Amino acid sequence: MASGPIDISKFEKKMIIRQIRKEDIDKIIELSKLCFPNMEGWKREQLESHLALFPEGQFCAEYDGEIIGSCSSLIINFDEYDDQHTWDEITDEGYITNHDPDGYNLYGIEIMVHPEYRRMKIGVRLYEARKDLARQLNLKSIIIGGRIPNYNKHADEMSPREYVEEVIRHNVFDPVLTFQVMNGFSLKRVNRDYLKDDKASMKYATLMEWNNVDYQATTKRHFKTSFPVRICVIQYMMKKIDSFEEFAQQCEYYADVGASYNADFVVFPEIITTQLLSFIDEKRPSRAIRRLTEFTEDYIRVFTDFAVKYNVNIIGGSHFVEEEGDIYNISYLFRRDGTIEKQYKIHITPNERKFWGIRGGDKVEVFDTDCGKIAIQICYDIQFPELGRIATEKGANIIFSPFCTDEKQGYLRVRYCAQARAIENQVYTVISGTVGNLTQVENMDIQYAQSGIFTPSDYPFPRDGIVGECNPNIETVVVGDVDTEILRRSRKSGSVTQWKDRRTDLFKINSDC
Repeated sequence: MASGPIDISKFEKKMIIRQIRKEDIDKIIELSKLCFPNMEGWKREQLESHLALFPEGQFCAEYDGEIIGSCSSLIINFDEYDDQHTWDEITDEGYITNHDPDGYNLYGIEIMVHPEYRRMKIGVRLYEARKDLARQLNLKSIIIGGRIPNYNKHADEMSPREYVEEVIRHNVFDPVLTFQVMNGFSLKRVNRDYLKDDKASMKYATLMEWNNVDYQATTKRHFKTSFPVRICVIQYMMKKIDSFEEFAQQCEYYADVGASYNADFVVFPEIITTQLLSFIDEKRPSRAIRRLTEFTEDYIRVFTDFAVKYNVNIIGGSHFVEEEGDIYNISYLFRRDGTIEKQYKIHITPNERKFWGIRGGDKVEVFDTDCGKIAIQICYDIQFPELGRIATEKGANIIFSPFCTDEKQGYLRVRYCAQARAIENQVYTVISGTVGNLTQVENMDIQYAQSGIFTPSDYPFPRDGIVGECNPNIETVVVGDVDTEILRRSRKSGSVTQWKDRRTDLFKINSDC
């Protein structure tokens, strides 16, 4: 009896090499426990950091819907690291916050294959994905610190160097080193104390390199002597106005001022739009704020126009916005290409809750700009060190803090904390505040500010850690340059390296925001 065509689909099992996604994290954690039972496996926050900083460098092998292999990597300038570096040093304790998109080398920090699926060329496929990525990104080479897990069997008769040479000559088999040699990697050196919990390798590792023969040097990839970013900070006068058009005219004046100094960023203060309350006929603060939210679209429209017209990125202070019946204090980034981002104020002061019923946001954003990654932390938020840590872990080089305070003590809280964040995270911080009086506006009667631009405290920076500051409590601006290349170098080799020297074995910040 004749039979129909065989349904071959029931025999298919797909092998896919793809980028890791957030929903894969739990499976990869379990895979690491299975592959390295006597070593510390991946932590969720480490893998989340990988995806946040360099998603295209994280690969997994998926077979018939199951993840059976994975590898992780970052980009570095290898010449900036000590020859005898450790895994913790090269990966920033596994979080890859030292990932440098402008680097020359792809550094492979882990590869693992499910024990039941070995000898299926899973490792080869993952290595090929790395090589393709290196070619795509025009990187000079791939560097890896490879384990030598069979060395413990020969340690009594051979030094690590002798063992490695015997493996390379194919006189001794090592599951990792033999595999790397077969995949075109050459030996650079042997590092000691590379992985503290790698007892099988007796903490030794081989530093191996695969050179990208397709690499082409370009002007884009030449060594950078500097990467200056010019910032214009507005110390804005709060005074009575008669219309939204008058408010827009004053703000445009300052956008023009920033552009005349060739600024990359113009920074306005917190809740700058409360100036509109001076012509809104509503005395009760809670009702007045809801009236103020009616200007949200006008505010966004004019600041977007200013950013494009004057070719400058604008930190638009902040504005009260109504969303689904709740009021939020939101700071907007208006990029000069016309795109917009926003950061919700996370910590709400007792005053904001009492008078206006403001609700807090729940996520620390870090934004890409044409001058690198930046974060915005509105007033009270800069006074919570955890937020600065999170922003820096996500890659921010500059933290902008629009603020509004009524007297000197409140202002000094903002200033001292901004300077602390600059030192402890080795980032630049910027504060921009309001001055003047809104005599007819409840809860916005008086203002006090001395806006400024702050740096870490080390020799490459100004001695007092201040790029520039306004004279206190007058309407003015301050313009200053910060150099993100100097910042990067200071993090790696400053006289103090607070960011690199964090004791993450003793304390860490676990956050989903």
